[in-house]
Amino acid sequence: MSRTRALLDRLRARDPGLRIAHRAVRVTLVACTGFYTFRYGLDRPTAATCALFGAISLGLLSRIGGGARARARTLLHTLPAAYLLITLGTLLAVRPWAAALGMLGIGFAVAYSSVGGPRLVGLANGLQLLYILPCFPPYRPEDLPLRLIGVTAGIVLLAAAERLLWPVPPPVGDRERIARAAASVADLAARTAAAVTAPPGRPVEDRAPPGAADGRPGPAAGAMDDLRFSRIPLMERPASASAADRALSHAATALRHTRAQLLRIGRVNDLAGPLPQAAALVRAAARAVRAAGEGVRDGGPVPGTGPIETAVADLETVRTTPFHPDGGHRPGPAPAAGSGRIGPYRTTDPAEAATAARLGLGSMALEAAEGARFLTLAVRISRRAPLPPDPTPPAERPGPFWYGHEPAVRLWWARFLANLTPRSVYFQNAVRTAVALAAARLIVGGLDLTHGFWVLLATLTLMRTTAADTGMALRPALTGTLCGAAATAAMLMLVGDRPLFYAVALPVTMLTAFTVGPALGLAWAQGTFTVVVAMVFAQLAPASWQLAEARLVDVATGAAVGILTGLCAWPLGGGRELRRRVAELLADSAAALHETVAVLTGGPAAGRAVRRARRSAVLAEATYAQFRSEHHTAPPGTPDWQAALLTGQHTVRGAEQLLARIAPHSLAGWPDTAGAVVRDADTAAAAFRASGRALSGSPDTPVPPDPLLAEARAALLDERVMAARLPPDPAALHAVDTAVWLVGLVDDLAAVPAAKAPADGTVSPPAPAPGRPDAHPDGTGPPRPPR
Repeated sequence: MSRTRALLDRLRARDPGLRIAHRAVRVTLVACTGFYTFRYGLDRPTAATCALFGAISLGLLSRIGGGARARARTLLHTLPAAYLLITLGTLLAVRPWAAALGMLGIGFAVAYSSVGGPRLVGLANGLQLLYILPCFPPYRPEDLPLRLIGVTAGIVLLAAAERLLWPVPPPVGDRERIARAAASVADLAARTAAAVTAPPGRPVEDRAPPGAADGRPGPAAGAMDDLRFSRIPLMERPASASAADRALSHAATALRHTRAQLLRIGRVNDLAGPLPQAAALVRAAARAVRAAGEGVRDGGPVPGTGPIETAVADLETVRTTPFHPDGGHRPGPAPAAGSGRIGPYRTTDPAEAATAARLGLGSMALEAAEGARFLTLAVRISRRAPLPPDPTPPAERPGPFWYGHEPAVRLWWARFLANLTPRSVYFQNAVRTAVALAAARLIVGGLDLTHGFWVLLATLTLMRTTAADTGMALRPALTGTLCGAAATAAMLMLVGDRPLFYAVALPVTMLTAFTVGPALGLAWAQGTFTVVVAMVFAQLAPASWQLAEARLVDVATGAAVGILTGLCAWPLGGGRELRRRVAELLADSAAALHETVAVLTGGPAAGRAVRRARRSAVLAEATYAQFRSEHHTAPPGTPDWQAALLTGQHTVRGAEQLLARIAPHSLAGWPDTAGAVVRDADTAAAAFRASGRALSGSPDTPVPPDPLLAEARAALLDERVMAARLPPDPAALHAVDTAVWLVGLVDDLAAVPAAKAPADGTVSPPAPAPGRPDAHPDGTGPPRPPR
């Protein structure tokens, strides 16, 4: 009695909302209704089998997201694919080699379709099963109509059950999450604008209300946490190839970027003093972010970019005035090394230090506003609103929103082509799955196994993306199957050939299996499902205890095929590939960084480096998504992969902003300043490449902080002081804009080896640069000693 109570307690703990239990009831009711109707009502065993396994494949082995209406719609949309797979499986069952070749091609196609996004990932196993089911002897193409009728009944009844029987409520979607985050970031922007216009001493932080527990994140930080992929259910993540999903992903990135700039403004505000022009731009950014948050919801007003673009233009017009109150040149020799400093700047002139701080604050305000504009454009694409012409220079096109101008078919085709390479984890998974299933089908034909369907089902459900994970699944699978086989053998010997008993017991057994298995783990799932399939086949043909033996042998065979395939085909899963991808991303980001500065300063440009970095970021994100789905232990010194991805994203986004806003060769008229920016950019690019080389090394080797980061930061902060000594020319201020961007990238890169930030999408203030433990990410801490 106590064991039963403990088991029930475990079930309640694993399924507090009874979602698993409700799904088990739906699948059991549909599977039994279809099976009994065709088996006993119409005496059509073939249709009965397809109805039962059609419901199980899409109801239990598949993951379908959304509310009840969306789930039912998805099920009905799978009918054409189900017809095609059933037909091919039936026709190719004529010879074992034909079935195996079909399994190779169809297995790859179905698995590779996961590149289209989480919804296709969730359906992959269920669709594979629909081909596996009819591809075994006897070869009876005349049964094809019955198979199609059976699977149609199973899927349609399952769709009806989703709508009528404990319908699943719609989850909190990505649009709602983005809307909440936008509201919090808009509030932070409003507080920041108030602080920028106030006297010094009013800090701006994204912190919890007074009295909250220490360490609790502020409202904007908490809202950003809800945008992490780890916080969003897999089936609800905006990761498909559609323009709307791409735009929603870009919207989340823009919110992270805008919040980071607002926090930087808050930290530099005291040294800069009141700056009404920048405050007006930050207020405009707050309004734009709030409007975007309201417009991202379906039915909300679609935001426009006009107000924020006007505010940016206004600041560009007047931004030099408050920096030089006398309207002229502020000469002053640079202080000697070690002679003193004010804030982070190597200068002894308070007015010069304040001017440098104001220059930085104005650039940060522009970055925050550009983030708000980027967010607005992303929201417009997600709502299918018209877009303005692409401002990206022709040499750098396509721009960041290229997908907003393309038809859906081209977007999907581009996604499929981009991943059709052995370096893509989607391609690797598809090849691994197809080879394993084809090999299992050949073994079934060669050994003439009685129930070959179970071999392929075991291969499909037990194989993981790494050999280690597959090995971990083997023990509980075999243990559960052994226990289930023993129970099945005892049942068949005691009951014998009495179909009525199995017909009566099947619903209760099936409901138990579909509830206990998902809640308590793989061993329970394999054991209880073994009993279920024995009861089903005992109603289709006379069965003996050898059926349990065949089930055990088949599961062991399928698991062995999966392990051997995993050992031979990319056995490390996404881990090693992630290191290569992130190393490539940082190398491409270094090239994009160097090329952007070269374009602005009049130097030679390599060409299309920003475009290559953008593509590297997309591929690295896909690899990281698989890596997060695998089991890993993080040793000390493990890199913060999410921080590395954000570094690449910010590099691309900042380069696109600068190239769109600043004319080429704008800094060429200030050769000394341009040369200093180029040297500093080279130092930052070298740090990017060094970090990439370190990340591509052994997985067990920690990535040390790079001393180049501190060197680059100190040099970049000095560019603000240099700009403070120049005449109030807008072109000279572009050097400050570039330096502010580069400082942000250096701080992003400094967070990669620390592995202190959550590796799931949180964007916190970057860690201090190596050698400067008390420096803020915007450079408001003490500087590094002069070189």
